Amino acid sequence: MNILLVAGGSPDKWPQFDMEEFDYLVGIDRGSLYIVEQGWSLDLAVGDFDSLTEDEQQLIQRLTKELVQAQAEKDDTDTQLALAHTLKKFPEAEITIIGATGGRLDHFLANLWLPLESRFQSFAHQIKLKDYQNSVSYYLPGEYSVTKEVGMTYLAYCCLIPVKNLTLTESKYTLDHVDVSLPISYASNEFVGESAGFSFDAGMIAVIQSRDDK
Repeated sequence: MNILLVAGGSPDKWPQFDMEEFDYLVGIDRGSLYIVEQGWSLDLAVGDFDSLTEDEQQLIQRLTKELVQAQAEKDDTDTQLALAHTLKKFPEAEITIIGATGGRLDHFLANLWLPLESRFQSFAHQIKLKDYQNSVSYYLPGEYSVTKEVGMTYLAYCCLIPVKNLTLTESKYTLDHVDVSLPISYASNEFVGESAGFSFDAGMIAVIQSRDDK
């Protein structure tokens, strides 16, 4: 099952995608309004909705199939709540989050680090963040091959926590069993073919494919 989570970032920063790829749509706060404005079916709306007018809130309440209303003052962000609720309902789903990487830097970092939380770690490989310039996938220890996405130019390996025995192959810049003690992004790497290989024994890595802003 493929699920799209739409956060409150501006639609002009969304990636290109085919709605037919997704089986279920989740709106996060203002993202719920964006889904409705696109004429799409809103399966689940999550948030405190403090960014919406009263009329907009009533519209969401009327059109969503399920509503999870949160208090404005809470420990979790709306995106954390939406991801937790979605994974509880569909623990084996592939989840793409859009509208979560632009705007405020504190929001971006909170979203980038989501899979580091203990409640989300086992689902890390199922979560992707995307915008019109970037695609972020998460990996737990193992050996992998990542396929080049259409339109992307650059490849980065972002060590979110200390990583053991990081090896990069089949890319412009390679590594051989390197221990990484601090969070670091091995940025501006590139594919030399249609795929690149990497492996590591401990930690968590975000693999980022990106392109310049045109």
